[in-house]
Amino acid sequence: MKIVPLIEGHGEVEAVPVLLRRLLETCNQFQLQIGRPIRRSRGELTSKEGLERAIRLARLDEGCAAILILFDADDDCPKTIAPIISDWARQLAGDIPCEVVLALREYEAWFLSSLESLRGCCGISQEAVALATAENVRGAKERPENFMPRNRGYTEKLDQPAMTALFSLKDAYCRTRSFKRMVRAFGALVESLVGDPGQWPPADWIEGQR
Repeated sequence: MKIVPLIEGHGEVEAVPVLLRRLLETCNQFQLQIGRPIRRSRGELTSKEGLERAIRLARLDEGCAAILILFDADDDCPKTIAPIISDWARQLAGDIPCEVVLALREYEAWFLSSLESLRGCCGISQEAVALATAENVRGAKERPENFMPRNRGYTEKLDQPAMTALFSLKDAYCRTRSFKRMVRAFGALVESLVGDPGQWPPADWIEGQR
């Protein structure tokens, strides 16, 4: 059984499978697989017609048992746009469980919320400290460069997967609303496929919020 991601960015093609496999490992659900992400423009993912085409393509992936739609909120309010897209997606997916997650404002905000765990990765400074308001940052894709050497810029296609493999899932969960949503959406898909995954999110992540 596969969870097939629908994503927006070039970096997410490699990064999102890494993230989902880390989450599978965290909840000990090794019987599930992650399908190759299907990349579509933001305009396609936020229109009913474009979403329908993307979901139809996801369902053609052999073993597709669930669909996760993930893209950046940018300047949109997730509380406004996500319910609309979720309703469309669930109608279009039919009997395939489907969840929608918007990273606020951008996927890289999850890195900015857990910079201590990325020290030394991709040139991130050993003194880097997480931003308290990571999800309020405009241009989050460029912000990691502030913690890198002057001659070392952030490259989405290379650095996003590398940072995804290392950033603290617990810190991102405790510090950002949209990663909480990511974790809960993932848990809902797992439960729909294999039943109760047990303690999810992990107890120490919940304790870390207090």
